[in-house]
Amino acid sequence: MSHAQRSAPLWAIHDGHVGNARQVLALARALGDDTPVEPLLHPTAPWRWLAPRRLPGDARAFGSAFHRALAAPPRLALGCGRQAALATRLARARGAVAVQILDPRIDPRHWDQVIVPEHDGLRGENVITLLGSLHPVDDAWLAAGRDAFPTLGTLPGPRIALLIGGPTARVPWDAQALAAEVEALALLAAQQGGSLMATTSRRTPAEVVARLRTLPIPLWTGAADEGPNPYAGLLGWADAIACTADSSNLLSEACATRVPVLPLFAERAQGRAAQLLAALEARGRLSALPALLPGRAMPPLRETERVAAELAQRLGWPAR
Repeated sequence: MSHAQRSAPLWAIHDGHVGNARQVLALARALGDDTPVEPLLHPTAPWRWLAPRRLPGDARAFGSAFHRALAAPPRLALGCGRQAALATRLARARGAVAVQILDPRIDPRHWDQVIVPEHDGLRGENVITLLGSLHPVDDAWLAAGRDAFPTLGTLPGPRIALLIGGPTARVPWDAQALAAEVEALALLAAQQGGSLMATTSRRTPAEVVARLRTLPIPLWTGAADEGPNPYAGLLGWADAIACTADSSNLLSEACATRVPVLPLFAERAQGRAAQLLAALEARGRLSALPALLPGRAMPPLRETERVAAELAQRLGWPAR
């Protein structure tokens, strides 16, 4: 199929989950496409459960719109997550170059390149590894966050940004344990004459959100009356960051700033979560509570540009 018949140079395929969308869009932009085509996947049975494995009839696994789009595939199909791994396979069968982000849990030979965190353990000739996850955080992104949320910059410094995910099997915690951590952070900020500001995620338990709302701190929980998500502003204005250790995405983005990062509940981490924390610690990117403030400049850990450059070289894709 000639390039003239293709629908677009690049697709960024995801299932709508924030973590998956964020990674694939960050990679697309690092490859030079700020507005990639985003086929949003709506999986049907049985592929909702069997993806990325192929079965007869799988061309219609994501509905008629995606099936029609496959008639004019892109030059490059990027996907993140298990559902996208099937979608990129379908695009590859029609001539696209297929790149999968995150371990597809089947042989990586079904894609041209696979990009996975180091702690996942997957290796191969067509596998690119990175520390943490892909994301858009760089100096320009942080500056844009400060510009978008200037009121956060008026808070007394030093400012501690608290990023809260949710308990997982690998990093278990509860509302009481988090309350103790928040109290210690609030005390530290007060002792320095500074401020604590916080944001939660979709995975944060309701009990935790309710407790946080009783505190006299800037807080964003996603409620309709809270306005736009100030996450970029929190990272941009922070002098230090505390982050629950359950989220590799939050940890990776916090460590892409130039400020100290404290992982909450790191001592409870198991398996791959513990491996990621050990790798970040080895890179000198994590801090303990007493050393968190006053803030000091830290080397940012940014893997997205490196991964994009390596991927572009392997594929012969034009550099940004």
